[in-house]
Amino acid sequence: MPVTENVVTIKGLRKEYGHKAAVEDLDLDIHAGECFALLGPNGAGKTTTVEILEGYRHRTAGEVSVLGHDPHHATREWRERIGIVLQSSADETPLTAREYVSHIGSFFPAPRDTDEVLDAVGLTAIANRQGKTMSGGERRRLDVALGIVGRPELLFLDEPTTGFDPEARRSFWRLIESLKGSGTTILLTTHYLEEAEYLADRVGVITHGRLVALDTPVGLRTEVEGAIVEWRQGGKKREKATTTPTALIRELAAKHANGDGEVPDLEVRRPTLEDRYLQLVDDSNGEGES
Repeated sequence: MPVTENVVTIKGLRKEYGHKAAVEDLDLDIHAGECFALLGPNGAGKTTTVEILEGYRHRTAGEVSVLGHDPHHATREWRERIGIVLQSSADETPLTAREYVSHIGSFFPAPRDTDEVLDAVGLTAIANRQGKTMSGGERRRLDVALGIVGRPELLFLDEPTTGFDPEARRSFWRLIESLKGSGTTILLTTHYLEEAEYLADRVGVITHGRLVALDTPVGLRTEVEGAIVEWRQGGKKREKATTTPTALIRELAAKHANGDGEVPDLEVRRPTLEDRYLQLVDDSNGEGES
């Protein structure tokens, strides 16, 4: 069986702020050519982890290798091999989109063609518009353009589609698929669980600084047994995971026998990645409170 090359290797990673551990004994490998989604609630430690991998934040303990190098000792040559799309949107630059992408591309040894990049992120029609006149969603696309213009081997995407409308988000997903198809390794953080389910080859869930799950989206989703039954009761939405959905529906129907026999807003669906994610977060919070 062929050995999979690791682009990122983390062993025993720990980051402390005072006496509080934001990341605690984290072990993780990210394989070459995959899209890996790191998920977790706000304050879980995922942004701290990503910033350590990007070389922007120092770790307290542990070993980290990114593209074969320790990011704590980042060189210009190493930085030329990565692309970064931060959470915050691009500065309201007086440069046009075309000028800005071309300028950033000039820092890399073999940048992608400027117009090709603008087309890939859907900015061709406004290529000559100044960044400061763009909407939030348009500036976010410009962020992505700046992140990919250098042909990165590893691309960090931190909440990349925040502010995108559904059509723009789907267009961005197609771009990520094309980048992955060309061999780019992608580390994605997102609060859109359907985005992770669509794009990611593997998913890691981090809570309270610890990795609590690691699997494919399908693997995590199937850990929720049976089906999800949803209905409305007392004016509130209710849901339950069950291996016997038919029996549960009979029970609910019996409770409504004195009315018209219909269960309000009844729906039966297969578990999603979001169902398993919420379950993991809830379990972790319960452990933290005990």
